[in-house]
Amino acid sequence: MRQRAARDQQRLDSGAVTSPKDLENLQREIVSLAKRQGDLEDVVLEVMERRESAQERVAELTERVAAVQAKAEDATARRDAALAEFDAQLGSVGKEREVVAGSVPADLLKLYEKLRGQQGGVGAARLFQRRCEGCQLELNITELNEVRAAAPDAVLRCENCRRILVRTAESGL
Repeated sequence: MRQRAARDQQRLDSGAVTSPKDLENLQREIVSLAKRQGDLEDVVLEVMERRESAQERVAELTERVAAVQAKAEDATARRDAALAEFDAQLGSVGKEREVVAGSVPADLLKLYEKLRGQQGGVGAARLFQRRCEGCQLELNITELNEVRAAAPDAVLRCENCRRILVRTAESGL
């Protein structure tokens, strides 16, 4: 467009156009080309501004993605460390359980395992301040009297949830 305008201006300046109609048309075309060039330059400037804005947004989003990835990596590392600690504790508790299970009579262990399967993994519950920690219900006075009267090695069960009751000093007896 610039070349065409320069060529038309050169024709106009050289005096090669003799007819007034051609001269008028050539001048109109030069003005039209200048206007069109201005419009195109405005469009180019607008596109450049949008491009800069888009590049800034890309940089901002890239930073945010990097921050989120760092947080995700940190969370993954913490999760893995917690899992490793949990696995170590699980192994240790498993060994302790085997030792304790070896000292428990076979029929009591069988009852415990059966209850554990029925009660979502908890076959025995501590009796704490006259309350079964398995079902969270307080034993009534009759049940408490039965627990008090029972021999220390007797196997007692909660009347509500049927778990084995473990008596301690905090049982509230």
